[in-house]
Amino acid sequence: MKTTNNIFTLDQFKDKHFGAIGTEKRDNLESGYEAFKIGALIHEARIEKGLTQAELAEKIGTTKSYISKIENNVKEIRFSTLQKIIELGLGGKLDLSIKL
Repeated sequence: MKTTNNIFTLDQFKDKHFGAIGTEKRDNLESGYEAFKIGALIHEARIEKGLTQAELAEKIGTTKSYISKIENNVKEIRFSTLQKIIELGLGGKLDLSIKL
C-alpha cells in the first residue's frame, strides 16, 4: 500500500486555500485572524485575572454584552477601548509594535 505525505505548513495551507499574501482573499483571512486573536487574548487575560465579563465591563464602564462580543469576534474593538480593557480593566500595559 502506497502512502502519500499530505502534511502542509500553515503558510502552505493558506497559500493553497486562500491564495498568496497580497491577494484579497488572503488579506481578508489575515485581517480576520488578527481580530480573532485580540478577542482570544482578552478572554485569556480576563480568565487569568479571575474576572467575569460583567466584572471587567463594570471596571471600564461598558456592558457584559459588549465584552462578550469583543471576545467572540462579533464586534470590532476601538483602540481607546482596547486600552481601557488592558489598563483599567486588567491592570496591564498595552504594548504595540509595527513590523515592516
